Amino acid sequence: MLFLMILTAPAMIAGNKTASLDLKVVANPARLPYYSSAVIKRFMNYRTAASPLYREGTDSKRDSRTENRSENPTDNRLDNRYIAKASAASLELKKVINQATSLYDSMHLAYTGLNQEAFKYAWRGYHNLLKKGLLNRTGVLSICDFSQSSRKKRLYVIDVRHKKLLFRTYVAHGQNSGAEYASSFSNLAESGKSSLGFYVTGKTYYGRNGLSLKIRGVDKGYNDQACKRNIVLHGSTYICGQYLRSFGQMGTSLGCPAIPAPLSPRIIRIVKNGSCLFIFHPTKKYLAESKVING
Repeated sequence: MLFLMILTAPAMIAGNKTASLDLKVVANPARLPYYSSAVIKRFMNYRTAASPLYREGTDSKRDSRTENRSENPTDNRLDNRYIAKASAASLELKKVINQATSLYDSMHLAYTGLNQEAFKYAWRGYHNLLKKGLLNRTGVLSICDFSQSSRKKRLYVIDVRHKKLLFRTYVAHGQNSGAEYASSFSNLAESGKSSLGFYVTGKTYYGRNGLSLKIRGVDKGYNDQACKRNIVLHGSTYICGQYLRSFGQMGTSLGCPAIPAPLSPRIIRIVKNGSCLFIFHPTKKYLAESKVING
C-alpha cells in the first residue's frame, strides 16, 4: 500500500491534493520525478531491481566465473601470461618447422630417401634437447628412418652446422620388431625389439662387437630403459650389402641400431659424447605423446 502511495505521489501533488510536501518542491513541478525516484530507492535495492530476473543456469555460472576473474587482478595476470606463453610457443614451433623444411630442401634430402616427416620430427626434438642444454655435440644429428625397408640405407648422419650429409648407410632393427620392415617397438628388457625416440650419445667402449657406443634414451616411457637393456650403437657383419646379397634379407639385432662394421669406427667417433640420435617410425601414439618432440 505504501509503495502505491509513493508511486502516485507526483499525480497527487500535481492535483494539489496534499499539503504534506515541501512547498519549494511543489512550486517546481520539474523536480517531482526525481523526488519520487529518490523515495523508491530508499525502499528497494536498486542493483537487484536493475539486474535480470531470470538467467539460464549455464549463463549464470559463466557470468559468475567471468566476474570473479575480472575482479581478481592476479587471475587476469595469470591468464595473460598463459596466453602470451602459448602464443610464443606457437610462433617458435612454426619457426622450427620452417627451418626443418628449408634445411631438408636445401640439402636435397628427398633424393636420399629420408622421409620428410622423419626429418621434421627429428629437427623438433633436436631443437628442444638443444634448448634444454642436453647436447654437448650440437653440430651433428643422426636419424634412423624405420619407415623404410631394412634393405635401404636408412641411417643418416648430418652435419647441421655446415648442411652436409656425412653418412648414409644401413642400420638394423630388433629381430622382434619385424622382418624387412620394423613395425613393433618396445621399451622392455628381453623384448628383442627396437625402441623409438630420441637418444643422447655417450662414451665409447670395446665389447664383443669391437668399438661400441653407449646411448641414453631420453623419451620417457619409450626408450628410457635403453641403458638397462644394453642398447648400444655397434658394428656388425649381418648388416651390410654383402649380407643382403648372400641371404636375400638384412640381418636383425636384439634391439640395437647395428651398422656396417667397416664404417662403425668412423661414425662412432663423429657422433659420440653428446650428439642427438633419433629412431623414427610413423607411430601416431608415440608422435603425439613424445615430450621431446612436443616440448
